[in-house]
Amino acid sequence: MAIASPPASSFSASSLCCTRAESTRFVPITPQFFHRPRPSNHLRGLTLSSRLRSSGTDGFVSPENGEYLQYELQHGFSRPQLRKGSPVFVTLPIDTLTPSSGQMKRRKAITQSLRALALAGVEGVVMEVWWGIVEREKPRVYDWQGYIEIVAMAKRCGLKVRAVMAFHQCGTGPSDPYWIPLPQWVQEEMVKDPDIAFSDRFGRRNMEYVSLGCDILPVLQGRSPIQAYSDFMRNFRDTFGPFLGVVITGIHVGMGPAGELRYPSCPSQKLTWPWRSRELGEFQCYDKYMLASLNACAQNIGMCEWGNGGPFGASNLMNNPEQTEFFNSDGSWNTLYGQFFLKWYSGMLILHGERICRETESIFYGTEVNISAKVAGIHWHYGTESHPSELTAGYYNTSARDGYLPIARMFGRYGFTMCCSGFEMQDAEERQTNPVSSPEGFLQQLLLATRACGVPLEGENSAINPDDGSFQQVLKMARFYSDGLEKPSFSFNFVRMDKNLFEHQNWVRFTRFVREMSDARFFRAKLAFGGDISLSLAFTPAWTGMGFA
Repeated sequence: MAIASPPASSFSASSLCCTRAESTRFVPITPQFFHRPRPSNHLRGLTLSSRLRSSGTDGFVSPENGEYLQYELQHGFSRPQLRKGSPVFVTLPIDTLTPSSGQMKRRKAITQSLRALALAGVEGVVMEVWWGIVEREKPRVYDWQGYIEIVAMAKRCGLKVRAVMAFHQCGTGPSDPYWIPLPQWVQEEMVKDPDIAFSDRFGRRNMEYVSLGCDILPVLQGRSPIQAYSDFMRNFRDTFGPFLGVVITGIHVGMGPAGELRYPSCPSQKLTWPWRSRELGEFQCYDKYMLASLNACAQNIGMCEWGNGGPFGASNLMNNPEQTEFFNSDGSWNTLYGQFFLKWYSGMLILHGERICRETESIFYGTEVNISAKVAGIHWHYGTESHPSELTAGYYNTSARDGYLPIARMFGRYGFTMCCSGFEMQDAEERQTNPVSSPEGFLQQLLLATRACGVPLEGENSAINPDDGSFQQVLKMARFYSDGLEKPSFSFNFVRMDKNLFEHQNWVRFTRFVREMSDARFFRAKLAFGGDISLSLAFTPAWTGMGFA
């Protein structure tokens, strides 16, 4: 389907300077949760019936006992709320669709798994909608068929859907079983103009995401990246309109590599490696569009020599920050030059987020879906003065400056929910291999920023198969966020559904966790961080042994 684009923007260096017009404005907002207006009556009604066997005692849905639970979804009414706590969603496998054709794989296994999730009390599934699959061959030619099947399947199983607008690359290359590249026509434009991709000081290109330096420039066959993302989301809205606010209750918009609002300071796959604690990252400001912006900002303050590139003395990726000129405790990160560069670098990232927030909010206005975006959980230098791995990722967060409050304020202005991973991580465990890491300290700072700005929160796990201690840590951090709020808004995305999830012990842990998350009494209990949180909720799963071919 062809969609007319707005007039293309013309290029000028000054237009890329984040201190000029369209700059990010940081204004205080009242800590009050955002509520979207109800949709108008132009959407046609939907009716959904689900037959689930339910016990009549504790509300747990089981295939083994109870009467049939039936409900209908009529236009203008939401699904009856069976839970009073915090809902849990489960992310679908990356390879649910075939990248080359967009066709759904393993339909029977997926269907059975979704039924099991629904019976366990899961609220819904997270569906990653890949730009490289839907618009893979030609611009403005969209293939939604596989995702239509997923939404219909979730609807039949009584599950809600959160749709992720995934504008990034997945995997390391064609040999990766989970390889999903950017659309072919975008890759062709990157070959013609390599500066569309991010670049570090060594000239190494990162192809995971289009450089935010050319956000509003017509580098994609006459459209800017922001226009391409907007056209994609607008076509999604038009295609799935009858489901929005009823079955599809959330839109999560990607803003960078791995779908996170950040720079690709190091390749995304390396962030999962055990030795990531040594990764300082590289500043991604060396494509011609980023350099043009930096140069223009430097000229604006009469310091032209500051606009020729990133900082000197940032050293190599794997260095000890105290051995670098820029990142050490008394380094140049805290000089006038360092402050100028870091404000520009982080400001460009926030400006990119603001542009996408504005477009997304406008496109989905009136659909009554919740809109969210993700911040990266980079914590491995949180105990240092300069927080180098956060700085290179675009978060101007140091021991003397809160870099997450401006992002929370931006999300608050547009009614976004903030998402972050690492909710199961614990300081004691991380510090066994990295003494300066603090996932709990990082996350608590982020949660305080969201609370101050009245921004709802979505949590995610980083570990593939969390144990009981990890699930208890998630509950602990959820309570930290919710404690004292009159109307807390927290949900959790479990990443992700695979055959390991349905193995007996993992399934026992997961279903117990879902039960605990759904119990509002748990979140009303007195918050105590002096020790571990322990609960004794008896629960036995009724469905195990699910798997994938």
